Amino acid sequence: MKTISPFHVAVPIYDLNEAKEFYLKCFKCDVGRTSDKWIDLNLYGHQFVLHLRPKPNSEDEHHYNQVDGKSVPVPHYGVVLEWNQWEELSVRLKSLQIKFLIEPYIRFQGEVGEQATMFFLDPSGNALEFKAFKNIDQLFAK
Repeated sequence: MKTISPFHVAVPIYDLNEAKEFYLKCFKCDVGRTSDKWIDLNLYGHQFVLHLRPKPNSEDEHHYNQVDGKSVPVPHYGVVLEWNQWEELSVRLKSLQIKFLIEPYIRFQGEVGEQATMFFLDPSGNALEFKAFKNIDQLFAK
């Protein structure tokens, strides 16, 4: 797969310090520019920005789609990692006792598009998916 440009995504969070601690602990991010309203993080080479947002009076529920017999939260975002990075992250998250929406597992095992995936929430309720492919050339396989 050719080299791709880093993505930029900004997510709403309710508590800057809590979110920063979570992302640094879980992903060992480097911190870039900061203010009292946002924090730039280097998330596996991508610009991931935590933006302070007041907590709503009522929690917005995620919508869920059935994928591979599991309830996948929408919206969600994350990074496609190398297989060994995904395995290391999975072990670290389990050791940190992160509560998974979908436990780490392998989809399409032995088939085209075989991939490892896991879903969990950050402290502000943002749904995260981290995945890896046995063969990255199958990222967009049909």
